[in-house]
Amino acid sequence: MDDKRYLLSLIREGEHQQQDFKYRVSDACKLAKSVSAFANTNGGRLLIGVRDDGHLSGVRSEEEIYMMHQAAYKYCRPEASIKFDTYHVEGRTIVIATVSPSDRRPVFAIGDDGQLRAYIRIADENIVASPVLLAVWRDAQKPQGTMMTYTDTVRKLLDAMTGWQTLNQLVRRSAIPRPKVITLLARLIRFGVAQWEYKDQQFLFTQR
Repeated sequence: MDDKRYLLSLIREGEHQQQDFKYRVSDACKLAKSVSAFANTNGGRLLIGVRDDGHLSGVRSEEEIYMMHQAAYKYCRPEASIKFDTYHVEGRTIVIATVSPSDRRPVFAIGDDGQLRAYIRIADENIVASPVLLAVWRDAQKPQGTMMTYTDTVRKLLDAMTGWQTLNQLVRRSAIPRPKVITLLARLIRFGVAQWEYKDQQFLFTQR
């Protein structure tokens, strides 16, 4: 398949969980959000030089290509695994940046304010990760693994988890300090006792 047919086949897919269009790269920090989201979810690709409506605009300068590299290697912590492929179609340069799922989650993006935030990719959006997901990922990185003990505190949390609840609702209903709820909820998710979903612009949790 030639470059044009290949690119057009990708564009026809539209934006989705593993694909995003970027008309131009003017801010490495903003691009780092997409890199973080793909790395923390299932990986994906950025079609750079493609408008939201699928029209080819092309990468205009070497500066844009420089900022792409900055997004992956300077504005992500830890560095994301990313591969750049350049295509020349209809006199325009299109760059496909393919981001691999990270085995060192969370991958944070450095914002314009200097703050570190981890993102996940849900449908065609980059969403700031819940503190609970950060705890899940950090638990998974522990070399000694994690144990789960059924304590009275765990029972109180499970009793509070009737139907889908936000983190704040669980803190109020269980009367357990927020940091403890985050830690326990992360372990319940890792052990398959609890689950999460993102709905109506908020993270919700319930028992399996």
